[in-house]
Amino acid sequence: MKYQTFVIGTLFILLSSCSKEKVEEPKFNVSASSVTAKVGEEIAFQFSGNPDNITFYSGEDGKKYEYRNRTNLPGKLQIQFTSLVQWGTRSNLSLFVTTDIAGKIDASTVENAKWTDITNRAVFSMGLDNTPSGVIDLSEFSDLGKPVNIAFKYTDVKSTTAQQNRWVIRTFNAGTVRNDVVTPLAVMADAGWVSVSVKNPTNVWTITTAQLLMYGGPIGADDNEDWVISKQLDPNFIKSDVGFVLKNISAPRNDFNYKYNKAGVYKASFLASNMIGKTSKEVVKELTITVTQ
Repeated sequence: MKYQTFVIGTLFILLSSCSKEKVEEPKFNVSASSVTAKVGEEIAFQFSGNPDNITFYSGEDGKKYEYRNRTNLPGKLQIQFTSLVQWGTRSNLSLFVTTDIAGKIDASTVENAKWTDITNRAVFSMGLDNTPSGVIDLSEFSDLGKPVNIAFKYTDVKSTTAQQNRWVIRTFNAGTVRNDVVTPLAVMADAGWVSVSVKNPTNVWTITTAQLLMYGGPIGADDNEDWVISKQLDPNFIKSDVGFVLKNISAPRNDFNYKYNKAGVYKASFLASNMIGKTSKEVVKELTITVTQ
C-alpha cells in the first residue's frame, strides 16, 4: 500500500510539473542573400534560432500569409453549358436559379422555393449538338450573399403528337469572377446534381459525371415535369492561402532557397511557432522581395 501511494504521488508530481511547463516564444530570425532577384533566380534564406515549426508564405497569389485564414471574398457568379435536343425542337427545357434552398432537395423543396426563370439568358440547342449557352451573368444573385442553386426544368405533355423530345446537357461550368479573373466553382462531374420528378416518374433525368440526360417518352406518354438541381454554389467562397512547411518538431532546421517565376514585389513571410499540446506561441518574420525580368 505504501509503495502504491509513493507511485501515485510521484506520478502526480510529474503530471503537475508537465502541466506547468510553459511554451516559450520562438527565438527566430531570417535573412536573405538578396532582396532583389531576376525571374527564375534563386534567393537563399538563412535562419537563426530553432523553433519547432517554420512555414513559408512566398507572397504569390494563393500563398500569402495575410490570407491564410480567409474563406470569403465577394465575387460574381457566372455559368455556361452546352446542350443537344432531339426528336423535335419544342421549347420545353427551362433554366432556373434560387437562393432559397436549405437542406435536402426533394419535391417539396422544388414546390416551396422561390425560383427565378432565367431561360431567356441562355441559348438552347435547336438540334445542333454541343450548342453553347453563352456566358450567363448571375451577378444580382451573387449580391444577395447566399449560395445559389441552378436547375434545369423539363416539361412535356401527353397531347404531344410526336415523341417527347430528348435533352442532353453536355457540359456545365460555374465560376466566380473577381477583377476579370474566373475561379472555377463546379463542373458537370462535381456540381452535385439531384433529380426531382414532379410528374411521371417513369421518365426522369439520368445523371452521370459526363452529362445530364432527359430521354423523354413515346407518343402518348403521360404529362412530364422533372427537375435536375445543382448543389449550392457560393460565389463568395475562396480557398485559404497556403504555406509550405519548411520544418516541424521532428525535422532539423535547414536554410532554404526559393525562386520566383514572375516579376513583381512580394512579401515573403516566415511563420515560426513553438507548441506544447494545444498551446502555441508564434512569431512572423517578413522580407520584401523585388523580382525583375
